Amino acid sequence: MKEFSIPLLTEQDIDCRVQSVSKAKTGRVGAVLLLYKDARVDMRILDQVFGPGNWQRTHEVINGNLFCNIDIWDDEKKTWVRKQDVGTESNTEKEKGQASDSFKRAGFNVGIGRELYTGPFIYVELADGEFYPERQGQKEVFKCYASTKFKVSKIAYNERREICDLVIVDRNNKVRFNMNGHAPAPQATQNATNGQKAQGGQSTNQQQRTAPQPQNSAQTGGAACPVCGGPISEAERRYSMNKFGREMCRACQKNA
Repeated sequence: MKEFSIPLLTEQDIDCRVQSVSKAKTGRVGAVLLLYKDARVDMRILDQVFGPGNWQRTHEVINGNLFCNIDIWDDEKKTWVRKQDVGTESNTEKEKGQASDSFKRAGFNVGIGRELYTGPFIYVELADGEFYPERQGQKEVFKCYASTKFKVSKIAYNERREICDLVIVDRNNKVRFNMNGHAPAPQATQNATNGQKAQGGQSTNQQQRTAPQPQNSAQTGGAACPVCGGPISEAERRYSMNKFGREMCRACQKNA
């Protein structure tokens, strides 16, 4: 089969999704972000690389699970070459979510967006007005408002097609994650709807206070952890960069 070059994803191809929101021992609330691609990205790249008439998509149920088949035409062998994968249910639309997810997973098998698996652990400290607490039985959980959005503003790859640089900004284009540098602590933000009520009937305006700032390195006698603001040694910094792709003190590494 003729060799085809699958292009690497650009900033415009990648979306950010909040995977989880939690409260650290320091009392600060942060979110773990995931990088993902939309099904439309797969369709565009398949058209671009193979041609609109040289690939096809079908679905089939195997052992009760919905699978997607991406068949690519091999002009030399005069046959279709198949890549297949299974999908998972969506939280909103079960069948549509499974179909879309299985298609994107099959796209990974073709090679589209496989570089996303090389991304670093992405933790973003949240500002007041970006999240709210919610009581679930005896447990307090945290969720992001719909207006809390993040996007990739910069991404670069090495010769192995692995992510080597990544910058994520919020909806105001403020840097919130920098794979190869410090991300500033967030400032309190105004929610999308000024009068929107948080859980428990309290207005978000009552919650919007300036987020705690990291301690100055002069006060700690060394570098400061960008997550909790505590002191961080050079050994901790090097280990954190190698393992997590960002600087964190030993305590924050345990919570990562």
